[in-house]
Amino acid sequence: MCGLSGEFRFDGEEADVGAVGRMTEAMRQRGPDGSGLWSQGPVALGHRRLKIIDLSEKAAQPMVDGDLGLAAVFNGCLYNYRELRDELRGDGYRFFSTSDTEVLLKAFHRWGAACVERFKGMFAFAVHERDSGRLVLGRDRLGIKPLYVARDGRRLRFASTLPALLAGGGVDTGIDRVALHQYMTFHSLVPGERTILDGVRKLPAATVRTVEPDGITTDHRYWQPLYSRSALPEHAGLNATDWHEAVLDSLRAAVRRRMVADVPVGVLLSGGLDSSLIVALLAEQGQEDLATFSIGFESANGQKGDEFAWSDLVARRFGTDHHRIRIEDARLASGLEDVVLAMSEPMVSHDCVAFYLLSQEVARHVKVVQSGQGADEVFAGYSWFPPLAGVPREQAADTYIKEFCDRPHGALVSMLTPDYLLDEDASGDFIRDHLAAPGADTALDAVLRLETTAMLVDDPVKRVDNMTMAHGLEARTPFLDHELVELAAACPDELRLAEGGKGVLKRAARDLLPAEIIDRPKGYFPVPAVRHVDGPVATLVRDALTSPAARERGVFRQSYVGEVLAEPELYRTTTGVSTLWQLGLLELWLQAHGI
Repeated sequence: MCGLSGEFRFDGEEADVGAVGRMTEAMRQRGPDGSGLWSQGPVALGHRRLKIIDLSEKAAQPMVDGDLGLAAVFNGCLYNYRELRDELRGDGYRFFSTSDTEVLLKAFHRWGAACVERFKGMFAFAVHERDSGRLVLGRDRLGIKPLYVARDGRRLRFASTLPALLAGGGVDTGIDRVALHQYMTFHSLVPGERTILDGVRKLPAATVRTVEPDGITTDHRYWQPLYSRSALPEHAGLNATDWHEAVLDSLRAAVRRRMVADVPVGVLLSGGLDSSLIVALLAEQGQEDLATFSIGFESANGQKGDEFAWSDLVARRFGTDHHRIRIEDARLASGLEDVVLAMSEPMVSHDCVAFYLLSQEVARHVKVVQSGQGADEVFAGYSWFPPLAGVPREQAADTYIKEFCDRPHGALVSMLTPDYLLDEDASGDFIRDHLAAPGADTALDAVLRLETTAMLVDDPVKRVDNMTMAHGLEARTPFLDHELVELAAACPDELRLAEGGKGVLKRAARDLLPAEIIDRPKGYFPVPAVRHVDGPVATLVRDALTSPAARERGVFRQSYVGEVLAEPELYRTTTGVSTLWQLGLLELWLQAHGI
């Protein structure tokens, strides 16, 4: 829920409330139910509110507790806030609201920055301590909720979206060449702290950052799954059936946790294994009149644009209040520019378009949905995982790079102009450094650790947050429950890779779902016009890449752009993404945000 922003100065000046106001207003869609600003000397906080828990004005933000000397802004949901509130009451704390924001405030006072270790949920927050003058920023374990930062020698600014920071002004908008290398190598994904812009960074997932009044900053990473068979001693010696049951029990708890709300909760139902299993578990727990939503597009180049047959099957099986949403090509083309504007960073996955248009319709019915994102990274569901079976630990990087990366480092010479080229293979080095880190028993363990703690944060997680929150819709992802992730990290390779990948999850689902859903070929949100850069989408991309702005920026060699425009179907990445869409999307995003 919500969008937060703020400024913290360490040059003796008062915070620029006007800039924080502009940042806050830029996130109106994330929080259509209210807004607030607060300032005191060197600090100013802003907030846009989406009412999910405690719908009263007592839960409005920024939230200030004068008795405790704390002011906070918060984005997300603490699923265990009721249990924490009871514990804090037992410690003598009194509450003026029933919100999870106030629980965060009191928990921070009681346990300091270590409060994050007690939270079960998704969150990004900023807390200012009146007495010490310091600012503390925090982000959840899997990076489900975003937090962008821009810093110079005078101040730190932060916001839930990158465009909000741009609205505040004063941001270095030069292209980060390392991030560009990663964008062109990792399916547009820029992992870690970097963004495509030199002047904007991300607070890493599972991190608490403390900023002193003089600007001195310390980071503490408070969570890291171990990816070892010895990580959970209580699960040592489990057989395959035991593992299936343990995974299902953990997912049950995760799904149940994410029903906490003072408004109805629906499900985004693609008809694939992951979202279907969420529906099955909610039905098992007695949820009635559950609203489910599916989306479909027109066909293109012989590719079907919907998977309604599968989602209809699940909806009938569990008696949901099912909504089919069909998008015509004309609406797809007209909505594409809005989709690009909604991206905090450029993201090539055509799922973005589907999620954006789906969320637009879903938000008319509910404010909260559960979604199946993250299961493939957590349980090894993608095509690049099976080749890691039996690979020696020290060869993990070579195998993963071959299967996962869009293209080798050397290929960028023909694509990028000299000003944007790097001598070193920054993307390959990022992978090699991560996979060489101590811990993780097998090659697959090491790669899953990389996927879960770095890659998924900046692809499916960011994609879902951006596209749903663009319409004031909160998405909750039970497969990214940190306790479920810890369990999956200890699961033996042969169970994860069984049945072509996600074997332990498929087996766990067999008593709940029709076999057709479990055994169907892996699908994605199909958006054929984007996958094939067809029709009006092709026109939009061509215009962006050949525009004066693109020529002046000079990121891509015009000779290469011409080749790709002439024969777009001949240029695809290792994983099948259209190179034309990859080039065009970056330029569309830069132009949309005035960069």
